Amino acid sequence: LSEILQTHAHELLGHDEVQQLLDNLGQTAPKLVEDLVPKLLPLSIMLRILQNLLLEGVPICDMRTIAETLAEHGAKTQDAGALTAAVRVALARSIVQQIVGPTGEIPVVVLEPGLERLLQQTLVNAGEDGAGIEPGMLEQLPQALQDTAGKHEIDGRDMVLLVAATIRPWLAKFARHSVPGIRVLSYNEIPDNRQIKVISTIGRNAPES
Repeated sequence: LSEILQTHAHELLGHDEVQQLLDNLGQTAPKLVEDLVPKLLPLSIMLRILQNLLLEGVPICDMRTIAETLAEHGAKTQDAGALTAAVRVALARSIVQQIVGPTGEIPVVVLEPGLERLLQQTLVNAGEDGAGIEPGMLEQLPQALQDTAGKHEIDGRDMVLLVAATIRPWLAKFARHSVPGIRVLSYNEIPDNRQIKVISTIGRNAPES
């Protein structure tokens, strides 16, 4: 039951639940909440951001950090995707802690630089949702992700795919359908006190050890 609730948490969160979270935060940080919603951001945008986090398994218990980050960046943009990315960076330590625990070294899978550049260029033209990407261009990628996940199961932990920040949201959505439980991080979400260890590289055709 707990797993089911966690998997569908983003669907269970609504406007009333978000307002309750804000009311609870308002008891200790009233000025922060007062200045944030609805003065800076509508409740609907706040809901979308929290749903985005829950969809990728990011806990939203640290509402103070989330609210402070949104207060800082909300004056520049109201784009839920951009604000979600900013919150993820602010929560990077807890995100990484949740994925790999206290270890100082994070085993990651990366994309071959040519493939990563191609995806970046393509998403610029196709839009952030990737709607304009030709299906044939990425037909090998789902299988490559599955093969890599099966080959590098590390102590039962989820596979971590490390990519450029510009393609992280789209690739996280894309990879979620290929490898359940995959965690997609951007380079700016790696805390300074952690090191990465590249265990595999995914190219255009097949993964490389």
